[in-house]
Amino acid sequence: MSGRADEPRAEVLGTEEIFRGKIIRVVRERFRTPLGRTVVQELVLHPGAAVVLPRMDADRVLLVRQYRHAAGAFLWEAPAGRLEPGESPEETARRELLEETGLQAARWRRLGGFFPAPGITSEFMHVFAAEGLAPGGGAEPDEDEEIETGVFPLAEVRRRVRDGEIRDGKTIVALALLGDASP
Repeated sequence: MSGRADEPRAEVLGTEEIFRGKIIRVVRERFRTPLGRTVVQELVLHPGAAVVLPRMDADRVLLVRQYRHAAGAFLWEAPAGRLEPGESPEETARRELLEETGLQAARWRRLGGFFPAPGITSEFMHVFAAEGLAPGGGAEPDEDEEIETGVFPLAEVRRRVRDGEIRDGKTIVALALLGDASP
């Protein structure tokens, strides 16, 4: 996801791969900024992700709780996952909702998208609301996921964000993008 087509872009002068993993690549890139400065930065290249805010009805959402080792904590969050090669953001959202919750949605709305940490990573997160939920089969989380689900009133979720009980950035952004919109 980039800016407007008419905006000046950096000129990449060289790229050195530092690490290649299953999900990410870390590179050291030397580039000339649009204003002419030469800069070297280390970047995490990521394929992007889709975030789903499942709406049970106008007043309740479903969240998943899972252990996040980098945070050292269990976190309540909106279901999400990385884009697989050849998969559109909406296809990823549909797959992740089913895998993590066992639910399918009759209606999908794109709420927007965002860069979670543009200073260090290329990851872009596409945010969707899923409505008209129905069982779609059993949940099949990835082998490294142990997921619990919970249904919460929107007002409670927003209070828990304000109180620091919900600290997952993608969930906070999804709630902000949802606003007070009804299904």
